Amino acid sequence: MKTIERILHTIKREGAVTAKQVANDLHITTMGARQHLQSLEDEGILIFYDVKVKVGRPTRHWSLTKKGHDQFADRHGELTIQMIDAVEHLFGQDGLAKVTAEREAHTLQHYRQALIACNDLATKLHTLVKLREQEGYMAELERTEWGYLLIENHCPICRAAKRCPALCVSELNVFKQLLGPECHIERSEHIIAGQHRCAYRIQPFSAHP
Repeated sequence: MKTIERILHTIKREGAVTAKQVANDLHITTMGARQHLQSLEDEGILIFYDVKVKVGRPTRHWSLTKKGHDQFADRHGELTIQMIDAVEHLFGQDGLAKVTAEREAHTLQHYRQALIACNDLATKLHTLVKLREQEGYMAELERTEWGYLLIENHCPICRAAKRCPALCVSELNVFKQLLGPECHIERSEHIIAGQHRCAYRIQPFSAHP
């Protein structure tokens, strides 16, 4: 992966970063990182803002613009938007709800089959992260004091989900049905709501108050 691609993936996963953070992550000089970031800003892919600190110059943070986010694949894009519009036009909201429900059922069946040999929550979650990563969600799992945080740094169905919010509801439903008997799960961050990632708090019932 080229340096520019690695920088974009770092910002996509972590949100706004400084030149020093990029330099440390990629093992390049701070000057080199700053030059790459400036080049990406010139292309309209990044934007920066300065944060005041107690001592010294403000710290410059870089984040993705809409054009920057568009560098990452949306597997469904305009064709899916057209399909959603067509289904709604021909069959109304009920028809669109049936299509969403069918997709949800298919996804759930696929995930359950993949998790069939997993005997504990941790193994299930690591397998689920691999599945989501393969589907383009840039997924990762963090262990927390109260359970787990499932993070998705990219949404390959973002445009479709903005047009049809039921898709986001469906995603959460799949996770709840897949893991429900063992834990409490809720979405704590949401790309559609303007945050840079989607995140799900997963708390085993043994730890849930």
